[in-house]
Amino acid sequence: MQQALNIAIIIVALLALYYLLKTRPKPAPWQGRPTGGSYTPVPEGEPVRHWSDGGRFELEVVGESRYRDTIAALAGEHGEAKADARHPALLLPDDANPYEDKAVAVFLAGRMVGYLAPKDALAFREMLRRHEIDGKLTSTDAAVRGGGTWEGKRLAYSVWLDVSLKG
Repeated sequence: MQQALNIAIIIVALLALYYLLKTRPKPAPWQGRPTGGSYTPVPEGEPVRHWSDGGRFELEVVGESRYRDTIAALAGEHGEAKADARHPALLLPDDANPYEDKAVAVFLAGRMVGYLAPKDALAFREMLRRHEIDGKLTSTDAAVRGGGTWEGKRLAYSVWLDVSLKG
């Protein structure tokens, strides 16, 4: 008798679970985002403004580990010393980014090298708004730094931009 009661309880629990799963609302399809593969925004047109902070290069690009081969190539040959290669940079507000809706992508020599950090991207977008160039492609100068050797291993590179977020 006890075994029959246990089986009945299990069957009722499974039916209740099935009903809950079957009748739950289905999520809306994910719209406006890439569905697979690698995602890289594409800058189009000419920059509407060139930013400069007097050669300070204090704004760091993040997420560059994904682009380390590109950045290493942009650093050029520098032996065991640290690199300090200069390049023009493009800054593209990236509204279609699947991970950060206020992202700002950074390109050197036509190749993507990373993004502004989220709080820097918000400040940069605010600066664009103040200058009435929301969402527009702009440019600045960039420095690829690092890559020296230590104990026989090449250190990481970083990309720094000549932009002040106060302007």
